[in-house]
Amino acid sequence: MSNWIVILTGAGVSAESGLGTFRDKDGMWTKYDLSEVATPEGYARNPGLVHDFYNARRRNCLDASPNPAHAALATLAAQRSVTLITQNVDDLHERAGSRDVIHMHGELTRAWCLACDQRMDWRDDLTTETPCPKCATPALRPDIVWFGEIPYHMEEIDMALRQASLFVAIGTSGEVYPAAGFVAEARAMGIPALELNMEPTGGRFDDGRYGPASRIVPDWVNEMLGT
Repeated sequence: MSNWIVILTGAGVSAESGLGTFRDKDGMWTKYDLSEVATPEGYARNPGLVHDFYNARRRNCLDASPNPAHAALATLAAQRSVTLITQNVDDLHERAGSRDVIHMHGELTRAWCLACDQRMDWRDDLTTETPCPKCATPALRPDIVWFGEIPYHMEEIDMALRQASLFVAIGTSGEVYPAAGFVAEARAMGIPALELNMEPTGGRFDDGRYGPASRIVPDWVNEMLGT
């Protein structure tokens, strides 16, 4: 049997860094109409509004700092075989030291040109007039997977799950598919599943630890490393 840990992180792992969660009572989707700011149709109707929304989120991300949960996961990955998958579009895992993070929903610090299909690093604001550095066409959008679009790297994620000896979900609501189905896939293959979250999301996991990510994630990592 392999000794590979597959970890899925959601908004809860970055909440203590000042980045908003989505589906709790004060989450982002209670403040914005997702059909207007997080769908291809919303972007087609009002690209300026969508750019304003993601410009604000990008600036918020760049001003934020990794918290102890991000740092602990980087420490774990440096010493154990880990595949780190995130639903988050921030870069806090990378800034904490994690490498080869799988961003299944894209990244705030990347842009995608709809004219030439190039994707590129991008840390500035975007507008409907911003020219693509590759083809000069003003057709850049955030490189974010919106509702109705297919998440990135699904084949790579499936391969990781198949070789895992442990699946861990951290700070995720378990409501957005396909990520919400990863625990069922793991359980179907006989892979133990652990939840680290503010509160239980259901009975699908074999075990759970509950509380703020900045506390429970380092505690779990210390146990895993015997420190």
